Amino acid sequence: MTTSYDSEPVNVIFYLAKWLFLASLVAIFSGLASTFFLFALDWATTTRIAHRQLIWLLPIAGFAVGWLYLRFGKQVEAGNNLLIDEIHDPKKIIPLRMAPLVLSGTVLSHLFGASVGREGTAVQMGGTLADQLTHLFKLKQEDRRIMLMAGISAGFSSVFGTPLAGAIFGLEVLAIGRMRYDALLPCIISAIVADQTGIQLGVHHTHYAISFIPHMSIWGFCATVIAGSLFGLTGRIFANSTHSFGALMKKYIAYAPLRPFLGGSVIASVVWFLGADRYIGLGIPTIVEAFQQALSPADFAAKMALTVASLGSGFKGGEVTPLFYIGATLGNALAPLLSMPFPLLAGIGFVAVFAGAANTPIASTFMAIELFGAEVGAYAAIACIVSYLFSGHTGIYRSQRIGHAKHRRVPEGMKLSEIAAFRQEQSQIKAQEKNRQ
Repeated sequence: MTTSYDSEPVNVIFYLAKWLFLASLVAIFSGLASTFFLFALDWATTTRIAHRQLIWLLPIAGFAVGWLYLRFGKQVEAGNNLLIDEIHDPKKIIPLRMAPLVLSGTVLSHLFGASVGREGTAVQMGGTLADQLTHLFKLKQEDRRIMLMAGISAGFSSVFGTPLAGAIFGLEVLAIGRMRYDALLPCIISAIVADQTGIQLGVHHTHYAISFIPHMSIWGFCATVIAGSLFGLTGRIFANSTHSFGALMKKYIAYAPLRPFLGGSVIASVVWFLGADRYIGLGIPTIVEAFQQALSPADFAAKMALTVASLGSGFKGGEVTPLFYIGATLGNALAPLLSMPFPLLAGIGFVAVFAGAANTPIASTFMAIELFGAEVGAYAAIACIVSYLFSGHTGIYRSQRIGHAKHRRVPEGMKLSEIAAFRQEQSQIKAQEKNRQ
């Protein structure tokens, strides 16, 4: 008699063929988009550095970006959070306009000197293009979720050149403490193919080198835990500051294009009169320096301030590369205090601040291994996990859900954006109960 077990190998073959095709298609489109984006970003950065006076056009660029989103992008303004929401609670296909809007907004932001990143752009383009394919092939909602996750993985992988980290990021970023393994194959396929697409088209990623990684010792372990806690607190401050400043701008400035106009005016003045050019754009040269020599302890704080001002006022790009900058320079500053090699602590900080701010410790650990080599794995894992714990139930992605709370009771499925109201409600209930007694 035929049993269901007899058909299982056939089902696996069909499943494999299906996702090899769909995930590769997502990856190729995403890889092509990211390649164009990275070349455009290189041009924007080179042009800005060659013409420093362009910084004075930042307010106008900010107004233009704000107007474009007000006129054409109200449905996609949530960016990465929209992708996360659609994966958890599918409603409608993400408009294709998200891709050109975030691409043009990010290039303009970099050309004129905002302190923003690039991950958000690549992830949004990857997710948007993936969702167009779900409509084209009339996929079920469950398959649509997986396609969006594959698009996120492809975008992250292709912009940083880290396919393993990109694959895990697409799985891990959705919910704190929980991953979906049903999307593991599509995410790894899309991440690898997207990365290779960019490489074949001439994309070159920055090389970061940790010259010496000592064997783990008792003090090395303790120092890594201490550093990890500080990295987590830094990620928490960054996320909370960005959200709070953004909310403040929306509260007092109703007309959206005026927010980046005013924010850009302040940023341009600070950069021009204080010579703060090293704190705008991606800041890749400074990140590389953090692995090579001792830097000013103020670098991480200055970069954080300008990035919070840029993102909070409405410039487009992303948070991740600025978080790499903040983490690497903070690690560089902590190294002499903790008697650790500064290239090692710069590398750990590079991934650990991101791990805390994005609540993605596993993806961040894989990123460290891909960028710096397997020898850094133990240090990176410790720092990323501790950072993840110390960042609390906050994060740069407000639509992340609680899959499994870190160390305090928070209802499963709740968004990070809803936790403050939940805790306030719980405090009021406790106060009422106390008054009754």
